[in-house]
Amino acid sequence: MKRFTPLAALALLAAPIALAGEINVGFSPEFTEELEDDYGMREADYLIDAVKDDLDRELGKAGLDIPRIEVTILDAMPNKPTFKQLGDTPGLDYGSSKSIGGMKLSATAYDADGNATGDLTYDWYETD
Repeated sequence: MKRFTPLAALALLAAPIALAGEINVGFSPEFTEELEDDYGMREADYLIDAVKDDLDRELGKAGLDIPRIEVTILDAMPNKPTFKQLGDTPGLDYGSSKSIGGMKLSATAYDADGNATGDLTYDWYETD
C-alpha cells in the first residue's frame, strides 16, 4: 500500500504537544470481519506496522512528538492478492494479479493529559 504522507496533517493538529508517545492502531468491526472473511488476519500485523511506520516517519519529519495517537483502520484493500486470497482461489497468480489497493482510516491525537487535540479522517486508493 502507498505511504500515507498526508498523515502529517494529524501531526499539525497537535503541534503544541511535547512528549514522545504511543501509536495504537485498531480496526473497525466491519473491517475486522472483512479481514477474517476475505484477506486473512495475517494481514492485520502488516497494516498495523505500515501505519505506525508511516506516522513515525511523518511525525519525525515534522519534528513533532505526540503523547498518544489512536488510529482506526476503517477499510483497506490490497494491491496484490493476500496469502488467504491465494489459498482460497486456485489459479490466482500473485505476480500477474493487481487490484486497486488503498486504505481509509481515522485518527485522534491526545495531549499528555489525555485530552483530544485533533481528529483526522483520511483515505487514499489507487484510483485517486
